Amino acid sequence: MKCPGQDTQYWKPGDIFEAKCPKCGYKVEFFKDDTTRKCPGCQHRFVNPSMDFGCAAYCQFADQCLGTLPPELMALKEDLLKDRVAIEMKRYFKTDFKRIGHATRVARYAERIGKQEGCNMAVVLCAAYLHDIGIHEAERKHDSTDPKYQEQEGPPIARSILEKIKANPKLIQKVCDIVGRHHHPGPDESIDFMAVFDADRITNLEERHKIKPFDSEKLEQVIEKSFLTKSGKKEAKKVLFKEEI
Repeated sequence: MKCPGQDTQYWKPGDIFEAKCPKCGYKVEFFKDDTTRKCPGCQHRFVNPSMDFGCAAYCQFADQCLGTLPPELMALKEDLLKDRVAIEMKRYFKTDFKRIGHATRVARYAERIGKQEGCNMAVVLCAAYLHDIGIHEAERKHDSTDPKYQEQEGPPIARSILEKIKANPKLIQKVCDIVGRHHHPGPDESIDFMAVFDADRITNLEERHKIKPFDSEKLEQVIEKSFLTKSGKKEAKKVLFKEEI
């Protein structure tokens, strides 16, 4: 069966359109499912400016449907994995809304930090959503939520989720590496690790601050000493010193 998005009988006005070549301005006709077209005027090949493949984030037949994509579209497809990972995280935690909320906030802050630091956003966001995915197994096996047990139990679960949605093996390895030691930074960490670490740190401080507010001077000292990136410090101050936003 053909995907409805690719079957022209389901197409609407506007699904065939013209786009100006970014090199010479010549009008090039695109079908909505074209990934690229070559300009008849100057022979420059450029990406479909209206390409929408959000379905590729979750459809098991995406590769057959879309075929070989140019690097810029492959990067976007990889970035869209975060949406599927968020869904799988929520399915895994079920009614544990505390953990779902925590992971969602970490992902929100990680996205802000990661964009400013030039991170691989697919790695950062997948790791942010899955960083505490081992906490239920830590409680079940060790009767503890100690970070070392979360880090021990998390990577196999994160890997199974990412393999289920057919993530790139290299991305899986990077994400599992972060999940497996997200509380314990080493001396030469990747910027992706640092973004997730700082985002988790902000969320933990935010949660503690709501229960028992920190003294402003002490909070300033904690922010200066415990964050790994400039963007993380900046985001922490925005979140925790709300009057300065």
